[in-house]
Amino acid sequence: MKAKPSLPAALKTIRKARGLSQEAFSDVSSRTYMSSLERGLKSPTLNKLEELCEVMGVHPLTLLTLAYAGCDSQKTDQVLQSVGRELDAILSETGE
Repeated sequence: MKAKPSLPAALKTIRKARGLSQEAFSDVSSRTYMSSLERGLKSPTLNKLEELCEVMGVHPLTLLTLAYAGCDSQKTDQVLQSVGRELDAILSETGE
């Protein structure tokens, strides 16, 4: 059975790995909002994700990769290879 992507789990994993409390995000969101995100009660916009990732010191794609691959390094490689192939195909189709 394929695991469902989990942005809430990825957010919490990175936040804890960086040693950050929910209050550490006070410049970009409230503790209540962070809690809601980590419990899957709310969904952030791309702009909000970028702000949160800046506080955590990671690229937004790192967060999304963790959300889709979890802590499985083999699955991480598969996700990143798939993204690379898709980007190559899209860029070749647009002539970029």
